[in-house]
Amino acid sequence: MINEKPPLDPQPLSPYVAWAGNRNREPILKVLKDKLPKDSGKVLELATGSGMHINFFAPYFKHLSFYPTDKDIDVFDNIKTLRKQHNNANVCDPEQIDLTDAESIAHAGEPNTFSAIICINIFQVAPIHIAAGMMRCAADLLTKNGFLLIYGPFQIEGKCTTDSNQKFHDTLKSAGVTEWGLKDVADLKVIAAKYGLVLKEQIDMPTNNFSLIFGKT
Repeated sequence: MINEKPPLDPQPLSPYVAWAGNRNREPILKVLKDKLPKDSGKVLELATGSGMHINFFAPYFKHLSFYPTDKDIDVFDNIKTLRKQHNNANVCDPEQIDLTDAESIAHAGEPNTFSAIICINIFQVAPIHIAAGMMRCAADLLTKNGFLLIYGPFQIEGKCTTDSNQKFHDTLKSAGVTEWGLKDVADLKVIAAKYGLVLKEQIDMPTNNFSLIFGKT
């Protein structure tokens, strides 16, 4: 396990992403244990990246099937390697979903069949407009009582909630990449409403993060 914080690098196979994943996976697992169905079901992960989270969660929910997806097919081998290392028979082969491409989203899966969709630590480096694709996936794919969980640091009503998050936001903005920086929960709520979704819970998480739980109205 990586204990010291590496330099900021959002690439999915970077030491920084591995450090962040090791730090947040247990708190997210606790939320999932409370929210995921106790019987059979399907869980889709968007922007799976290295596969560290889905392969960590899967052994705790052997009654569920997990579906990793990512825009970048170059991470698929790593997802499969971790699946093999964890002996996760309930993790399916990764599939490509590009949240900016309507055709890709349209072929993301069978309608109304997923109990949950999860997306972890993406919006601090992704443009807010990908939320439209994410919400469309949720509206199309979730069962009536299914949920979309988005985890990460966010602004609330245009402000960072802590000094450390403000510093993180400023660091991201100083990198000179337009889409980097903490996004506002209010903007996600507006986009969600266009697809018949509402923010049902906003769960405070360790290290000034949130788990945002969206569901159908």
